[in-house]
Amino acid sequence: MKQGEAFMTDKLLHEMRGNTALITINNPAANTWDEESLKALKSLIDELNADADCYSVVITGQGEKFFSAGADLNLFAAGDTAVARQMAEDFHGAFQALSQFRGVSVAAINGYAMGGGLECALACDIRIAEEQAQMALPEATVGLLPCGLGTQHLPWLVGEGWAKRMILCGERVGAETAKEIGLVEEIVGKGEALQKALDLAAAAGNQSPSSVSACKRLIMAARSGNINDSFPVERDEFVGLFSTADQKEGVNAFLEKRKPEWKNA
Repeated sequence: MKQGEAFMTDKLLHEMRGNTALITINNPAANTWDEESLKALKSLIDELNADADCYSVVITGQGEKFFSAGADLNLFAAGDTAVARQMAEDFHGAFQALSQFRGVSVAAINGYAMGGGLECALACDIRIAEEQAQMALPEATVGLLPCGLGTQHLPWLVGEGWAKRMILCGERVGAETAKEIGLVEEIVGKGEALQKALDLAAAAGNQSPSSVSACKRLIMAARSGNINDSFPVERDEFVGLFSTADQKEGVNAFLEKRKPEWKNA
């Protein structure tokens, strides 16, 4: 992909900022998700995974009020089970792809992140929230449930108790509470989330992308694996880096007191 190149549907905008892919949810008025935008997100992440020049992803919402309000509920008004199954598959596919992106992903939460909007942020590695942001998984309030991995990602981040408060009791949390419970990593002022997210993504770009990918796989594996089983996997990932150009470049750049030139290979 060329730097600054636009991509795909108008509901999901994309541009490259150096080695960072900036993705903007753009479906006014509330930046809701539908089949088109979810499929586009999965397709885009697949492309970015194949792009050696892309090290990180930042995702945010268009405008000042909404990161994303989640699914367009008009899609579920008729109670069509075929539509429900397709949307569930699209949510799962898109957010699983995002969570498995090989580089660093950062959500810049610039307003309301509700339902599938919060699930999108949960699928990212790091979440930056603006001070006015509000977050919730209120699906049960309208007779639904989170189907974009929210029931799995949320308790891992905030613990079972807060996950139950938010999912079972429909509790909405502001930025301060979100940081206290570990839902977001940092709070910034209004209008500042995107720049902070881009700065973090750029900082990740100073790391070896090969090492970042290996480290992320190990960190994510801790969610489902046994710690004793992870030791040989960690060892093999470490040794595996010695077959990459980035390993040789990183060590030699340090010894030669120069900035490394990563190849992501």
